[in-house]
Amino acid sequence: MELILDVLLDALIDGAKMLPFLYLAYLLIEWLERNHGQRIENALAGGGRWGFVPGAVLGCVPQCGFSAVAANFYASRVITPGTLLAVFVATSDEAIPLLAAEPGMWGTLAVLLVLKVILGMAAGFVLDVPLRRVLPQSLYGGYAGHADEVDCHEEHEEHSGIFLAALRHTLEIFAFILLFSFLIGLVFELVGEGAITALLGRMGPFQPMVAALIGLVPNCAASVLLAQLYMQGAITFGSLMAGLTAGAGIGLAVLWRVNPGWKQNLFMTGLLWAAGAAVGIVLQFLPI
Repeated sequence: MELILDVLLDALIDGAKMLPFLYLAYLLIEWLERNHGQRIENALAGGGRWGFVPGAVLGCVPQCGFSAVAANFYASRVITPGTLLAVFVATSDEAIPLLAAEPGMWGTLAVLLVLKVILGMAAGFVLDVPLRRVLPQSLYGGYAGHADEVDCHEEHEEHSGIFLAALRHTLEIFAFILLFSFLIGLVFELVGEGAITALLGRMGPFQPMVAALIGLVPNCAASVLLAQLYMQGAITFGSLMAGLTAGAGIGLAVLWRVNPGWKQNLFMTGLLWAAGAAVGIVLQFLPI
């Protein structure tokens, strides 16, 4: 019991330190969504066959709403599969505000965002330009020169004030942070930090593959877990990139719900995992 209380206290102290930064991050997110959300959606939908460029940039906005919007746009044939892939690859869900809440991680966060934009554009380009000519329509799908009926908007609770909405999001993610900090800390105390780090380290190229599988979980808990493991030193930057590249927040779940082409959905899911795993393996061998 004493061990559990000590781990819980450590988790509370670590979480409390990042609360002010976390709240400021969500305050900025709420302001962007409410004041520029429609413009961002219009830019995403208006990109046509080159939509992967704005898609990769907009996907970096740290909230999962745009990945859900992109999934609906794809199902309605408003955007290309390359644009959808660019948004999914660039999406980092809750990892960005979590890393932003730690001033010591700002340099890492900047590198991560730049790499995510570049990777998103590159993945979208490959899928939309060279592969478009060889992929069958049953796998390709998406933009066909016209749009079907689109229903992409979620409820954003705009009836509440921006400060209250930011506080609600902060407390929600803070609960995830406490949970994962407690569980990770408990495991580290029971098993030993050295033993866990050594186990993950021995995975070699398999560590990014496993991280990419975690990233596919359509829930912000996956990105929180990956960020926490990285900040604890349990996984490498390559594995963090692998998980966050494969992770699309709730966008992947929305895609499977709204798009009737299961082959297209399975193809996109496989591409996400492959892209994340490949990027993570490459980064394992780079001094980053």
